Amino acid sequence: MHSMATFAAGCFWGVEATFEKIPGVLKTTVGYTGGTFLNPTYKDVCKHTTGHAEAVQVEFDPERISYETLLDHFWKCHDPTSYHAQGADLGSQYRSAIFCHTVEHLEIATQSKEQLEQSGYYKKPIVTEIQWIDIFWPAEEYHQHYYKKNGLDACSS
Repeated sequence: MHSMATFAAGCFWGVEATFEKIPGVLKTTVGYTGGTFLNPTYKDVCKHTTGHAEAVQVEFDPERISYETLLDHFWKCHDPTSYHAQGADLGSQYRSAIFCHTVEHLEIATQSKEQLEQSGYYKKPIVTEIQWIDIFWPAEEYHQHYYKKNGLDACSS
């Protein structure tokens, strides 16, 4: 049985490139979630009026990789203390967020964030949102596996 996880950590191209390399990840899809606009396009989301985040939906095999391990990759692939921005990408669509599919994942994500905050690793507060997944709208085809299609590697945070 496969499980789903959805993460927002800046530009979805680089986040997808990070997750699709992880053993146990079966499929990744980039898209938009967390907003109020129905069936948004990239152009819509870039207007900063839809409330959506650029996100990556990860289908994974929990027998091969745990949700906790996926969270470890999430925390490491971006700056969770940066409010509505990652690097040069500015706007609420680049926010740090975990969109939970199950009660168990909500509890694990919340505990993971609390542990990271208590660790003192970051000098600034972690601003990552943790919320329920609503509708995930897959992005246009040209965004799917963008780095792989174009022979690029993941951005570094």
